Amino acid sequence: MANKNLTNAKRAKNDEFYTQFGDIQKEIEAYLEYNPKVFRGKVVYCNCDDPYESNFFRYFVLNFKKLGLKQLITTSYKPSPVANTQLLLFGNDESLPKTKGRPKVTANKFIINKVHDIDGDGEFNLKDIAKQLKANKHNEWAPLEEDGDFRSDECIELLKQSDIVVTNPPFSLFREYLKPLLSKIS
Repeated sequence: MANKNLTNAKRAKNDEFYTQFGDIQKEIEAYLEYNPKVFRGKVVYCNCDDPYESNFFRYFVLNFKKLGLKQLITTSYKPSPVANTQLLLFGNDESLPKTKGRPKVTANKFIINKVHDIDGDGEFNLKDIAKQLKANKHNEWAPLEEDGDFRSDECIELLKQSDIVVTNPPFSLFREYLKPLLSKIS
């Protein structure tokens, strides 16, 4: 049944799927069990993951220190066919006020270099990241010049800065998606 659904989605070019947070957590834990330092000092790039929607962004930003990341980069795509249909930016956190609509009107890049308890409440959470990004303290939240397509020059330059790419690419563009990745390693 799952294969049939993916095949139908590919034909319809309707292939925006979101990976569940728990599935990401299980997969990353398997990597860490094999090599606890696999992410230490690395730049992780989520090049098909709108931070407004992506559980990959949420997972890596919340586990930034635990994983020992050097940097987390994520880029969004405009226009997104699923905008405002999945997660709110920093949503699913009861401590954050719910907002109507979506402030994103352009493709964006988020570059996370440092995370900490910015509000002094004794814990690090998504509210701290939201405050850090708004204040641009050690991190960057900026519009992209282009549309955020993984094939764009702007996104290819970010890819070149990365050590590890973790994402959920559009399946209908899988062969095209692999081209820049393979050229990076050759």
